[in-house]
Amino acid sequence: MKKLLPGIAALLFCNTVFAQTVPTTTATTPAKDKKGWVSLFDGKTTTGWHTYNKGQQVGDAWTVTDGALSLNPGAEGRGDLVTDKEYENYELTLQWKIAEGGNSGIIFDVNEDPKYSYSFLTGIEMQVLDDVKAEDNKKDNHLAGSLYDIIAPSKKAKPAGEWNTIKIRQKDGQLTFWMNGSKTVNVKLWGPEWKALVAGSKFKDYPAFATYHKGHIALQDHGNAVYYRDIKIKEL
Repeated sequence: MKKLLPGIAALLFCNTVFAQTVPTTTATTPAKDKKGWVSLFDGKTTTGWHTYNKGQQVGDAWTVTDGALSLNPGAEGRGDLVTDKEYENYELTLQWKIAEGGNSGIIFDVNEDPKYSYSFLTGIEMQVLDDVKAEDNKKDNHLAGSLYDIIAPSKKAKPAGEWNTIKIRQKDGQLTFWMNGSKTVNVKLWGPEWKALVAGSKFKDYPAFATYHKGHIALQDHGNAVYYRDIKIKEL
């Protein structure tokens, strides 16, 4: 065996120790199942989420209760809860339930930037609502399962306090919602039809609305108790 110069030997030794002691990032990357689904919520912690425009911190208002991400509107640290990662083409599934009279939403294609005070200034929303007693129940396109203020849902949600199962699919601009197994919304984004729909909504006054084709997913803090669980995503 050839002898190594002292400097080279020391360098090789340091590199070996470094390789053995520095953890890889793959250990913290959520694993895909056999069909490509990844869990965005482990049922125990808020890992993978943060409060909108609050760095990587989660405010005290969002906690885990009985295996669900829950909002306590009386706590400090309010704000929408958003994924750490951005998504473009995907299927998202989850379950939600809302308190009596409550209002919330699942907002996606969110651009997180301090110049946008709220996630809905950029993101598109699937409405989460108590259709019976919530104040914002006067328009069909404001009801649960709607593409908020744009397209009314074709089916009704379960009552407040009961779990609803949803799926959101966005692929190359085609957006489809399902709620409790029924398709509620189907629309092509960003084309002439979409622009006409937005022009007829309140979002016509929000110049950045739905202009980003990729973004964070947000669970909205609308000031009411709401619960989300079994959150999974499959990138397409």
